Amino acid sequence: MVFGPGVTVESGARIRAFSHLEGCHVSRGAVVGPYARLRPGAELAEDVHVGNFVEIKNAVLHEGAKANHLTYIGDAEVGEKTNIGAGTITCNYDGVFKHRSVIGRNAFIGSNTMLVAPVSVGDGAMTASGSVVTEDVPPGALAVARARQVNKDGLATKLFRMLRARKDKEAGKA
Repeated sequence: MVFGPGVTVESGARIRAFSHLEGCHVSRGAVVGPYARLRPGAELAEDVHVGNFVEIKNAVLHEGAKANHLTYIGDAEVGEKTNIGAGTITCNYDGVFKHRSVIGRNAFIGSNTMLVAPVSVGDGAMTASGSVVTEDVPPGALAVARARQVNKDGLATKLFRMLRARKDKEAGKA
């Protein structure tokens, strides 16, 4: 574990192996890691779970919120008892400015959701797995923001054939 400057960990919190903490506050009952990274401005309330390969930066996770794996939460506020699914990213930087995401209480953020800030997800709302959320989600609503799947019969076979032929041709030149 690495404890950088400005870290406060309250009694009863658990910091698991290989985690990196800097400029953050971890409240009692919170569980961090393994392999988590808390960057400056990370504030974890009581009973928050931040799991493996989760990075938190300049964000508040309120009581009982969970981000258990493979997630980036930056410049955000996550309401109490909200679940953040694996692979979720708060897309907080547009190349010039940082923007905030606000996620309400008891929300469910489906796996592999991209929250393009500034955006809010209301209390009790959900996002469907794989969604790219660019508009506010009202309380209690389900946001589905992904393109409909289209299968192109035989196209993978054709592409693989073309790529293998190219590879064979290039190997012959070596």
